This record gives sequence, C-alpha cells and structure tokens, in this order.
Amino acid sequence: MTLNTSMGEINRESIRAMRLSYSQAALNESDIVSDPIAQFVKWLGEASENILVVEPNAMVLATNSGEFPTSRSVLLKDVSEVGFTFFTNYLSRKAEAISKNPKISLLFPWYPMERQVIILGSAEKVSAEESDEYFATRPWASQIGAIASAQSSVLESREALEEKYLRFVEKFPKGSKVPRPEYWGGYLVRPVSIEFWQGRYSRLHDRLRYSRSTPDRPDWSVTRLNP
Repeated sequence: MTLNTSMGEINRESIRAMRLSYSQAALNESDIVSDPIAQFVKWLGEASENILVVEPNAMVLATNSGEFPTSRSVLLKDVSEVGFTFFTNYLSRKAEAISKNPKISLLFPWYPMERQVIILGSAEKVSAEESDEYFATRPWASQIGAIASAQSSVLESREALEEKYLRFVEKFPKGSKVPRPEYWGGYLVRPVSIEFWQGRYSRLHDRLRYSRSTPDRPDWSVTRLNP
C-alpha cells in the first residue's frame, strides 16, 4: 500500500527506513543516585529546560481492566517521595479501569533527548482536600471544561458540548469561584518499578531499572537490562 502526501510517498520501504542513530548521552550506574524519585526529578528538570521537549510532564498512562489494555496521555501534576500524581474525571474510562485494576504503567517519552522513563505501580485516589487544592489552581476555562465534559461518554456533537460549556460559563462567570465536581479528582501512583532508558548507538541502549517488592518498602535495587 502506498499513500501519496505533499512530501512524497509513504510505503512499507519508507516506513522501514525511518530510523535515527542515538548518540547524545550514556547512562551508567555511576551517573544515577540511589533514590529513583530523585533521579526522575533530575531528568524531569533537564527535560523542562530542553526547548525541543513539548510538555515535559506529559506521560502515557496505560491501564488494563479487561480484554484490551488502553493508553492515553495525561499530565503529571505532582511528584513526591511517595509517588506520582495526576488528575482526571472519576467517571472516565481510565478511572473505570483503575477501579477494576489499580496496577498501571506510566511512560514519559522525551524523544528529543533520546530518553524515556517507564513506571509501574498502583494508583489510588488522593484526598478530596488535595483535589480541591489543585482544582482551585486551574485556569478558569479548564475548571469549566472539567464540569462540562462527561469524559469518555458518547457525545452527540461538538455543538452539544460547546452549548453545555456556555451554560456553565453563564452559571460561573469568569472571576467567580468554580466548585470542583465530585466526579473529578486526583490519583497517586505508588511505584514498584522505575526504568530509565537512554538511547545509544547501534540500538545498544542503556536501561537501568529500580525495583522493589511493594510500594511501602523504602529499599530499591538497581538492575541493568539488555536493550
């Protein structure tokens, strides 16, 4: 099959020829610290300073509650010694999956830096107070959007969504306090595995994985994995 685009043809051969040779950096055991959360914060800081990385706190959340796993991009909104926090609609597909199976995966794909971080752990809801605190910091338009969208449910039309949005704009005009809906809040992901991946030449990538048996154990072991 061949597809014609403004840039030329896309076919099997051109897709198979798409590759880069990674050579920006190496990742050695001597380069990392003993605490994977601290190591993650270091890499996140470097990603945030790289102008080529779009939304360095964007991560791919993967869940599995049935026959097929599902994934989507969400934004990291907090990182602490206990884990990683994001916020979403508690009635969404991701939230439904987490309620059935809290074991999830997070992937931070920092492609311009030839890096990625893969996190495995268990997700749990944060307190209502923490959700209230974060919701209050969101831009007014994002607060309205959270109320207007019945995330993941079937939508009649784009116009129907925008009409619903405008109804809440009238109810909560800009400058007024927008209450957090009960169906919206945060999740804390407590990690049991954090893998740091650095692209290398000839696909001989560096992979260092921190792991522990349970989220409440303070001790981490570091293993180098084959690429």
